[in-house]
Amino acid sequence: MKPAAIHAFFTTLRNANPHPQTELEYTSVFELLAAVLLSAQATDVGVNKATRRLFVVANTPQKILALGLDGLESYIKTIGLYRSKARHLLETCRILVEQHGGEVPSTREALEALPGVGRKTANVVLNVAFGQPTMAVDTHIFRVSNRTGLAPGKTPLAVEQQLMQRVPPEFAVDSHHWLILLGRYVCLARKPQCHRCAVSACCDFKPKTLG
Repeated sequence: MKPAAIHAFFTTLRNANPHPQTELEYTSVFELLAAVLLSAQATDVGVNKATRRLFVVANTPQKILALGLDGLESYIKTIGLYRSKARHLLETCRILVEQHGGEVPSTREALEALPGVGRKTANVVLNVAFGQPTMAVDTHIFRVSNRTGLAPGKTPLAVEQQLMQRVPPEFAVDSHHWLILLGRYVCLARKPQCHRCAVSACCDFKPKTLG
């Protein structure tokens, strides 16, 4: 995808959705961090169902710690890998209380030092909570970036690096939301919905035709 097409691609997405938001539900930076940590290999819908019950009773590091492992697991057991996620979240809460005054840090180094927080999770928090132009490459963004020709790469990190170079600065903060939503609802893994895609004219992918 050439620079002019990239600009048109994101202009179209912005015009359709000027203020994109994550589909994870949260009301504080800590709730966002917890939700993203729980969302690995799980759907946002599934995480939201669990956190709606959890955050009513425990929405701070201190309150999560007070639940204990069994208590936390009882709220998130509908989420895949809930046992390991519960351990990671509890240890993360302990570190937040002991080292950060109960607050979520705003640097990549500090975030990635938290259990269960990898590069992608850190990128989401830095972007959504702190407005930094990071690119959290999930399966949707990886697929869309490769399929469209926007930012081809063999690994999530390679795609991230390409996107950071190729996405124009004016779109940088919101671009990962647009790409996730495009991949989640239109540029589907098995059967991309090119016929209803607003940015198909900018895309390098050519769908197979019958006949």
